[in-house]
Formats: sequence, structure tokens, C-alpha cells
Amino acid sequence: MLIVDSHLDLAYNAIEFNRDLRQPVRTIREQEANLSGKGRGANTVSLAALREGNIGLCFATTHCRVESLQGKFPGVRTQDIAYAKAQGEVSYYEALQQQGLLRRIDDVTALDAHLQDWREHPQNTPLGYVLSMEGADPVLTPEQLSQWWDQGLRTLSLVHYGVSTYAHGTQAPGGLLPAATPLLREMERLGIILDTSHMADGSFWEALEIYQGPLIATHNCCRALVPHDRQFSDEQISAIAARDGVIGVAFDAWMLSPGWDKANPDNSHTTLSTVVDHMDHICQLTGTAKHAAIGTDLDGGYGREQSPADLDTIADLQNIPAILDARGYSSADIEAMMHGNWVGLLRRAWSI
Repeated sequence: MLIVDSHLDLAYNAIEFNRDLRQPVRTIREQEANLSGKGRGANTVSLAALREGNIGLCFATTHCRVESLQGKFPGVRTQDIAYAKAQGEVSYYEALQQQGLLRRIDDVTALDAHLQDWREHPQNTPLGYVLSMEGADPVLTPEQLSQWWDQGLRTLSLVHYGVSTYAHGTQAPGGLLPAATPLLREMERLGIILDTSHMADGSFWEALEIYQGPLIATHNCCRALVPHDRQFSDEQISAIAARDGVIGVAFDAWMLSPGWDKANPDNSHTTLSTVVDHMDHICQLTGTAKHAAIGTDLDGGYGREQSPADLDTIADLQNIPAILDARGYSSADIEAMMHGNWVGLLRRAWSI
């Protein structure tokens, strides 16, 4: 079954972890076997694994945050540096496009043509990607956003952990900063989709008042199942659903299972079925399967040690439909959650 994954840090892994994503997952693990550090030698994502898992389209991020709260949340010192590093990640995607490995998708025509190519020639079609930005620090001004649009940027979140130039985020309670309002208005004018992931509650609700364009969450889980401000409350989930938005459930084990101990990490009780618990919660809360989807964040600064225990590579996403089927979901609902909801969201957003 075709899968759309709404959050993969491909360029970050290539540039920051020095990973050649053209190599198989196991080759990358072997290359990192003697390296220390979180996730080293335990990656789950490569271009070949994406193809093996029939993940024909993903939202691929560019990401660099400015440090905040006196270094509690480390990052670069200035927005200029964040801009430069993020531009480097865009260049990485462009290099893979030049090699025929990736294909940027940024309008309905490109989306429909890519999906048709993937159905007819899955082995010869480049992997599709929608350019996404996680945390808006690389956007120097609202006026500069048009440059990013021309480079293909189609989804944008305001903040990561801590406080960005524009908003309060995870583990930093608070609302929007003054720079956010003109940025949100320019996003809406251009047609850039607002990704609400990582926003502090205050920032979330204030942003929804200002921005009236399409809403998504590329990688979020449910606070009702795992109490933490990184997750969405039922009220937030309902608000996104009311705006016809989609939420991609993340695969980070601490977000999936309560009681995660950073000092003694243990993912043995976190499985793909736990992922489906969060998808199911969204469906039960909203009364429909139209708003739940996949947004793995695999290799998002961690590896197999912090992923579902029964997942070896991202290709194992193909085991999720059987779990949904066992819980009574129809074929149509399963297809919607695996790809249809994201495809529909993009078509709606790009047809405005």
C-alpha cells in the first residue's frame, strides 16, 4: 500500500550525522558501528528503505533553530546562521533531485503526475517530497518568505523546542511573539500550510485566531495517552479536525508510551500497535478516520532504541494496515490514514 509520511529529517541526517542516505540502512549502521552518540548505528531510514516500504511521498524537512532560554535549548546563535544552514539542507535535496533520486512536489499538477508515475512505475519513479520547515528561525523576515516559496517550501511550523523568533514551543509555555503575526499573514497569502507541531498551547490557540489557511500537524501524538505539552490535547485535536486538518502520528517512543525514563530508556513495551493507539484515539475523538495519518519523525535525532520495538526500518510501516484491519477499520479508512488523508489535504490546500 502507498504510504505518505509527513515528517522525515532527511537532510538533517545527511548533513549533521554525515549519512549517505543512498546507501542501505544496514550499510549506514555498519559505517557508524564504532561511533558513540544517540541513534548512532541504529538508523531506520534510507532512500532504499523508503522505496522498499512503498513510501512514495514524504514531507522532508529543513531545520535549524536559534538557541533559547540561556542555552537550555541549544542551537545556533543567530537567524543568519539558521538561514544559511537551512539553505544548505535545501541544496542537499536539490542535489538528490539532480541525480534522479528525489522529485519535489509543490502543486496539484506535480502531485497528481507523481502519484500516477508511482502507481505505474514504482521502481523507476523518484521518491516524491514536499519541502517542509521545522521551526521558522531560518525565515529572516516575512518578506523573505516568498524566496522560500519559490524554492518549494510548502509547510512551515513556527517553533521547535524552546522559544523561536516567532513563538513559544515545547517545554516553553507562552504565546506568539510579535514577529509571528506578519509571518502568519504572509504564509496565508502565499498558501504555505501551517504545521502546528511543537507549539506551546498559548502559541497554538493564538495562531489559530490569526491564520485562517490549512492546518496540519506533521508529527504529533495524543496528550490523553501520554501527558506532556509536546502532545496535543483533545481540544487541540478537535480544533484541527474542525478546520479539516490532518495529524501525522509520530513514532518517537517517549511520545507514544507514558513513563519514558530518559536515564533508562526501554522501548520494549512500545510497538506499532502503540502507534495505532494514537491514530485510533484521533479517529474515536473526531468520529472519523479523515484526520489521522502517519508522520513518523524516524531518525529524528534518535534510532531504533527509541522507535517501536517491532520496527527495524521504515519499510516496516507496511505492517500498520494489518493492525488497523484487526481493529475493525475498513479498507477505505486504512487507505485514508496511510496516504489518502495527506494527499487530500495537499490537494485542498493547493487548490485554494
